[in-house]
Amino acid sequence: MDLAADLAFARSLADTADAISLARFRAADLHVDVKADRTHVTDADQAVEAALRERIAAERPDDTFLGEESTAAAGTTARSSGHRQWVIDPIDGTANYLRGVPVWATLIALAVDGVPRVGVVSAPAMSKRWWGATGLGASSSEGPLRVSGVAELADASVSYQSLQDWDEAGRLDGLLRLSRSVWRTRAYGEAWAYMMVAEGTLDVAGEGDLKPWDMAAIVPVVEEAGGRFTSLDGEPGPWHGTALATNGLLHDAVVRTIRG
Repeated sequence: MDLAADLAFARSLADTADAISLARFRAADLHVDVKADRTHVTDADQAVEAALRERIAAERPDDTFLGEESTAAAGTTARSSGHRQWVIDPIDGTANYLRGVPVWATLIALAVDGVPRVGVVSAPAMSKRWWGATGLGASSSEGPLRVSGVAELADASVSYQSLQDWDEAGRLDGLLRLSRSVWRTRAYGEAWAYMMVAEGTLDVAGEGDLKPWDMAAIVPVVEEAGGRFTSLDGEPGPWHGTALATNGLLHDAVVRTIRG
Protein backbone atom coordinates (compact mmCIF):
# COMPACT_ATOMS: atom_id res chain seq x y z
CA MET A 1 0.00 0.00 0.00
CA ASP A 2 1.15 3.50 -0.78
CA LEU A 3 -0.80 5.32 1.92
CA ALA A 4 1.09 8.55 1.23
CA ALA A 5 -0.34 8.57 -2.29
CA ASP A 6 -3.79 7.65 -0.97
CA LEU A 7 -3.62 10.49 1.56
CA ALA A 8 -2.60 12.96 -1.16
CA PHE A 9 -5.55 11.75 -3.25
CA ALA A 10 -7.92 12.08 -0.29
CA ARG A 11 -6.76 15.65 0.31
CA SER A 12 -7.33 16.46 -3.36
CA LEU A 13 -10.85 15.02 -3.00
CA ALA A 14 -11.35 17.41 -0.10
CA ASP A 15 -10.36 20.30 -2.37
CA THR A 16 -13.06 19.20 -4.82
CA ALA A 17 -15.62 18.92 -2.03
CA ASP A 18 -14.78 22.30 -0.51
CA ALA A 19 -15.23 24.10 -3.80
CA ILE A 20 -18.74 22.69 -4.18
CA SER A 21 -19.93 22.97 -0.59
CA LEU A 22 -18.65 26.49 0.03
CA ALA A 23 -20.30 27.75 -3.15
CA ARG A 24 -23.71 26.55 -1.87
CA PHE A 25 -23.24 27.47 1.81
CA ARG A 26 -25.84 30.08 2.84
CA ALA A 27 -27.18 30.14 -0.73
CA ALA A 28 -30.67 31.62 -0.93
CA ASP A 29 -31.78 28.87 -3.33
CA LEU A 30 -30.32 25.92 -1.40
CA HIS A 31 -32.63 22.95 -1.94
CA VAL A 32 -33.41 20.85 1.15
CA ASP A 33 -35.24 17.52 1.37
CA VAL A 34 -36.07 15.24 4.31
CA LYS A 35 -34.94 11.64 3.96
CA ALA A 36 -36.75 8.54 5.19
CA ASP A 37 -34.75 8.58 8.43
CA ARG A 38 -35.99 12.17 9.06
CA THR A 39 -32.56 13.70 8.50
CA HIS A 40 -32.00 16.47 5.99
CA VAL A 41 -30.17 16.36 2.69
CA THR A 42 -29.30 19.37 0.54
CA ASP A 43 -28.35 19.70 -3.10
CA ALA A 44 -24.82 20.39 -1.82
CA ASP A 45 -24.63 17.00 -0.05
CA GLN A 46 -25.67 15.28 -3.25
CA ALA A 47 -23.37 17.29 -5.50
CA VAL A 48 -20.32 16.72 -3.30
CA GLU A 49 -20.88 12.98 -3.08
CA ALA A 50 -21.51 12.67 -6.82
CA ALA A 51 -18.29 14.53 -7.62
CA LEU A 52 -16.18 12.46 -5.23
CA ARG A 53 -17.69 9.19 -6.37
CA GLU A 54 -16.97 10.11 -9.99
CA ARG A 55 -13.33 10.94 -9.22
CA ILE A 56 -12.81 7.75 -7.20
CA ALA A 57 -14.32 5.65 -9.98
CA ALA A 58 -12.03 7.30 -12.52
CA GLU A 59 -8.81 7.40 -10.49
CA ARG A 60 -9.20 4.37 -8.17
CA PRO A 61 -11.37 2.05 -10.33
CA ASP A 62 -10.57 -1.09 -8.31
CA ASP A 63 -11.73 0.44 -5.02
CA THR A 64 -15.28 0.23 -3.66
CA PHE A 65 -17.37 3.12 -2.40
CA LEU A 66 -19.65 3.74 0.60
CA GLY A 67 -21.36 7.13 0.72
CA GLU A 68 -24.21 8.50 2.80
CA GLU A 69 -26.33 9.79 -0.04
CA SER A 70 -25.89 7.13 -2.72
CA THR A 71 -24.85 3.67 -1.57
CA ALA A 72 -26.58 4.21 1.77
CA ALA A 73 -29.82 5.11 0.00
CA ALA A 74 -29.55 1.76 -1.78
CA GLY A 75 -29.33 -0.03 1.56
CA THR A 76 -25.56 -0.43 1.88
CA THR A 77 -24.29 0.74 5.26
CA ALA A 78 -21.67 -1.83 6.24
CA ARG A 79 -18.07 -2.57 5.44
CA SER A 80 -17.37 -3.92 2.00
CA SER A 81 -15.99 -7.34 1.18
CA GLY A 82 -13.58 -5.47 -1.08
CA HIS A 83 -9.97 -4.94 -0.08
CA ARG A 84 -10.13 -1.12 -0.29
CA GLN A 85 -13.23 0.96 0.36
CA TRP A 86 -13.66 4.74 0.29
CA VAL A 87 -16.13 5.88 2.95
CA ILE A 88 -17.58 9.34 2.38
CA ASP A 89 -19.83 11.73 4.28
CA PRO A 90 -20.24 14.62 1.85
CA ILE A 91 -21.41 17.06 4.53
CA ASP A 92 -21.23 15.95 8.14
CA GLY A 93 -23.44 18.40 9.99
CA THR A 94 -26.07 19.03 7.32
CA ALA A 95 -28.42 20.52 9.92
CA ASN A 96 -25.78 23.14 10.68
CA TYR A 97 -25.08 23.66 6.99
CA LEU A 98 -28.67 24.41 6.07
CA ARG A 99 -29.03 26.84 9.01
CA GLY A 100 -25.86 28.73 8.09
CA VAL A 101 -23.83 27.45 11.07
CA PRO A 102 -20.19 26.96 9.94
CA VAL A 103 -19.57 23.77 11.97
CA TRP A 104 -19.75 21.13 9.23
CA ALA A 105 -17.21 19.13 7.27
CA THR A 106 -16.63 16.66 4.47
CA LEU A 107 -15.34 13.34 5.80
CA ILE A 108 -13.18 11.20 3.50
CA ALA A 109 -11.74 7.84 4.55
CA LEU A 110 -10.03 4.87 2.98
CA ALA A 111 -10.65 1.59 4.80
CA VAL A 112 -8.37 -1.34 3.97
CA ASP A 113 -9.82 -4.73 4.88
CA GLY A 114 -12.33 -2.88 7.08
CA VAL A 115 -9.75 -0.80 8.96
CA PRO A 116 -9.70 2.98 8.29
CA ARG A 117 -6.15 3.79 7.20
CA VAL A 118 -6.55 7.26 5.69
CA GLY A 119 -8.75 10.06 6.94
CA VAL A 120 -9.40 13.67 5.93
CA VAL A 121 -11.81 15.99 7.72
CA SER A 122 -12.27 19.27 5.86
CA ALA A 123 -14.27 22.16 7.36
CA PRO A 124 -13.90 24.98 4.83
CA ALA A 125 -16.36 27.39 6.49
CA MET A 126 -14.10 27.26 9.55
CA SER A 127 -10.93 27.43 7.40
CA LYS A 128 -9.78 24.17 8.98
CA ARG A 129 -8.67 20.77 7.71
CA TRP A 130 -7.28 17.72 9.52
CA TRP A 131 -5.75 14.56 8.05
CA GLY A 132 -3.91 11.38 9.01
CA ALA A 133 -2.81 8.01 7.70
CA THR A 134 -1.52 4.90 9.43
CA GLY A 135 2.18 5.25 10.09
CA LEU A 136 2.32 8.77 8.64
CA GLY A 137 1.11 10.77 11.62
CA ALA A 138 -1.68 13.34 11.79
CA SER A 139 -1.63 17.02 10.93
CA SER A 140 -3.91 19.95 10.34
CA SER A 141 -3.82 23.20 8.46
CA GLU A 142 -2.26 24.60 11.63
CA GLY A 143 0.44 21.96 12.15
CA PRO A 144 1.06 18.48 13.60
CA LEU A 145 -1.56 16.98 15.90
CA ARG A 146 -1.02 15.50 19.34
CA VAL A 147 -3.58 14.49 21.95
CA SER A 148 -3.52 15.83 25.50
CA GLY A 149 -1.64 14.31 28.42
CA VAL A 150 -4.57 14.49 30.86
CA ALA A 151 -4.54 11.25 32.84
CA GLU A 152 -7.35 11.65 35.37
CA LEU A 153 -11.08 11.83 34.68
CA ALA A 154 -11.41 14.59 37.26
CA ASP A 155 -9.24 16.80 35.04
CA ALA A 156 -10.88 15.87 31.72
CA SER A 157 -12.82 18.06 29.30
CA VAL A 158 -15.55 16.10 27.49
CA SER A 159 -17.81 16.75 24.50
CA TYR A 160 -20.99 14.66 24.43
CA GLN A 161 -22.69 16.07 21.29
CA SER A 162 -26.32 16.17 22.58
CA LEU A 163 -28.48 14.90 25.44
CA GLN A 164 -31.12 13.71 22.95
CA ASP A 165 -28.52 11.62 21.15
CA TRP A 166 -27.48 9.78 24.32
CA ASP A 167 -31.08 9.44 25.49
CA GLU A 168 -32.23 7.92 22.21
CA ALA A 169 -29.30 5.51 22.31
CA GLY A 170 -30.37 4.40 25.80
CA ARG A 171 -27.14 5.67 27.32
CA LEU A 172 -28.20 8.82 29.15
CA ASP A 173 -27.44 7.31 32.56
CA GLY A 174 -23.92 6.54 31.38
CA LEU A 175 -23.43 10.11 30.20
CA LEU A 176 -24.63 11.46 33.53
CA ARG A 177 -22.19 9.18 35.36
CA LEU A 178 -19.40 10.44 33.14
CA SER A 179 -20.39 14.08 33.60
CA ARG A 180 -20.22 13.68 37.38
CA SER A 181 -16.70 12.24 37.09
CA VAL A 182 -15.03 14.86 34.88
CA TRP A 183 -13.96 18.48 35.12
CA ARG A 184 -16.00 19.93 32.28
CA THR A 185 -18.65 18.91 29.74
CA ARG A 186 -19.70 20.73 26.59
CA ALA A 187 -21.59 19.84 23.41
CA TYR A 188 -19.38 21.11 20.61
CA GLY A 189 -20.88 18.83 17.99
CA GLU A 190 -20.11 17.08 14.72
CA ALA A 191 -16.62 15.98 13.64
CA TRP A 192 -15.13 19.13 15.15
CA ALA A 193 -15.27 17.65 18.68
CA TYR A 194 -13.22 14.63 17.61
CA MET A 195 -10.69 16.84 15.88
CA MET A 196 -10.30 18.81 19.11
CA VAL A 197 -9.42 15.52 20.80
CA ALA A 198 -6.74 15.01 18.14
CA GLU A 199 -5.52 18.58 18.72
CA GLY A 200 -5.34 18.07 22.48
CA THR A 201 -7.85 20.81 23.31
CA LEU A 202 -10.45 18.21 24.37
CA ASP A 203 -9.76 14.92 26.12
CA VAL A 204 -12.91 12.91 25.30
CA ALA A 205 -15.66 13.02 22.66
CA GLY A 206 -18.44 10.51 22.13
CA GLU A 207 -21.96 9.86 20.92
CA GLY A 208 -24.41 7.15 19.87
CA ASP A 209 -26.52 6.30 16.81
CA LEU A 210 -23.90 6.86 14.12
CA LYS A 211 -23.15 5.36 10.72
CA PRO A 212 -19.73 4.32 9.36
CA TRP A 213 -19.40 7.45 7.22
CA ASP A 214 -19.79 9.59 10.35
CA MET A 215 -16.75 7.97 11.92
CA ALA A 216 -14.35 6.36 9.43
CA ALA A 217 -12.36 9.50 8.58
CA ILE A 218 -12.01 10.39 12.26
CA VAL A 219 -10.29 7.12 13.20
CA PRO A 220 -6.87 7.59 11.52
CA VAL A 221 -6.65 11.23 12.58
CA VAL A 222 -7.30 10.51 16.25
CA GLU A 223 -5.16 7.38 16.38
CA GLU A 224 -2.21 8.92 14.55
CA ALA A 225 -2.38 11.87 16.94
CA GLY A 226 -1.81 9.38 19.77
CA GLY A 227 -5.42 8.81 20.84
CA ARG A 228 -7.85 5.92 20.75
CA PHE A 229 -11.10 5.44 18.87
CA THR A 230 -13.69 2.75 19.63
CA SER A 231 -17.41 2.36 20.12
CA LEU A 232 -18.84 3.44 23.47
CA ASP A 233 -18.47 -0.20 24.50
CA GLY A 234 -14.78 -0.33 23.56
CA GLU A 235 -15.08 -2.11 20.20
CA PRO A 236 -12.48 -0.91 17.66
CA GLY A 237 -13.43 0.72 14.38
CA PRO A 238 -16.38 2.67 12.95
CA TRP A 239 -18.74 -0.25 12.38
CA HIS A 240 -20.58 -0.53 15.71
CA GLY A 241 -22.98 2.43 15.65
CA THR A 242 -21.39 4.57 18.37
CA ALA A 243 -18.17 6.55 18.79
CA LEU A 244 -15.70 7.27 21.56
CA ALA A 245 -12.47 9.17 20.97
CA THR A 246 -10.06 9.93 23.79
CA ASN A 247 -6.45 10.83 24.38
CA GLY A 248 -5.85 7.13 25.12
CA LEU A 249 -4.89 7.64 28.74
CA LEU A 250 -8.54 8.05 29.74
CA HIS A 251 -10.13 5.57 27.38
CA ASP A 252 -10.63 2.53 29.59
CA ALA A 253 -11.85 4.66 32.50
CA VAL A 254 -14.39 6.39 30.25
CA VAL A 255 -15.72 3.06 28.92
CA ARG A 256 -16.04 1.69 32.46
CA THR A 257 -17.82 4.80 33.66
CA ILE A 258 -20.30 4.82 30.80
CA ARG A 259 -21.04 1.13 31.33
CA GLY A 260 -21.46 1.67 35.05
